[in-house]
Amino acid sequence: MRRFLGFWLYVIFSLVLLWICQARWLTPYVQLVVMFIGINIILSSSLNLINGYMGEFSCGHAGFMAVGAYVASILNVWLFTSHKVFGPALLSPSAAVYLFPVTLFAGGVAAALAGLLVAFPSFRTRGDYLAIITLAVNYIVKSSVENIQAIGGARGFMGMRKVIEGMEAVWNIPWVMLWILVCTGLTVWVLHRFVSSSYGKGIVAIRDDEIAAEIMGVNTRRMKLMAFMLSSGLAGIAGGLFAHILGYINPGTFTIMKSTEVMVMVYLGGMGSLSGSVLSAVAFTLILELLRPLQVIKWVVIPLLLILLMLLRPEGFLGNRELTDVFPRLRRWFAAGKEA
Repeated sequence: MRRFLGFWLYVIFSLVLLWICQARWLTPYVQLVVMFIGINIILSSSLNLINGYMGEFSCGHAGFMAVGAYVASILNVWLFTSHKVFGPALLSPSAAVYLFPVTLFAGGVAAALAGLLVAFPSFRTRGDYLAIITLAVNYIVKSSVENIQAIGGARGFMGMRKVIEGMEAVWNIPWVMLWILVCTGLTVWVLHRFVSSSYGKGIVAIRDDEIAAEIMGVNTRRMKLMAFMLSSGLAGIAGGLFAHILGYINPGTFTIMKSTEVMVMVYLGGMGSLSGSVLSAVAFTLILELLRPLQVIKWVVIPLLLILLMLLRPEGFLGNRELTDVFPRLRRWFAAGKEA
């Protein structure tokens, strides 16, 4: 039982949260903040795989997020709703209950393929050059979407709310919250398993010394390819969920500002720390909401807070450490569970 303690605790937490949402004990605003926390956990954890564990510098995560958001949204609107461009729905709106995870996964696959386009030129680049490539990808995706009028162009794309309403007509439960909880848990689990595996150790070896890693037999190209595709695919899934929270997306959401937010969460939590990314996503989302009354001034306050953090604690909350390293009793507890 203790071997799967973390899993069962997360399941209980998710069920309790869903029950509270279903009973309407949380206001829609609080539910929105909770869902944004889940999205940010996926984004910061996935980017930490490249920037933290692999030691590269990617700064265009919002571009992959946009690919997943648009692909998942277009598929859902095309399949389950009537649209002035796509015509009548191809399937019953109630089918979205079963096919929503499929379209969400399709958005993640599309984003992973976009990550593949970044991975190939990254074989010969490091540091600033990779940052420029990912930045360019972010601009290419945004500009491309802006010039496709069939999906709204710069005005944006909508219709995802009808998909959620179709799902709620079958079973009236908070579907978006449910899938965010599922995807957030799966993301953390997949990344934890990945960085703990031999592949993960190979990625850390690339970060420490790529040439030495190659000499020791690490296939650096395969490692980079897998890391980029996994990271961008998870960002695409986060984008698909994000689109269905709001029911509306536009290219202006996925600018370099959004990519910067994700990078800030990664550095705030600490490079190479999965639990640090989770903590920073929670803290950063709450700080953004607490400073929301300041409106534009918050974008002055937040950078100042980050400057102070970099001066006082440049490694972030947990630089290259996990919570189990900071709290050894936690490690012994889970270790005892595995031995049992």
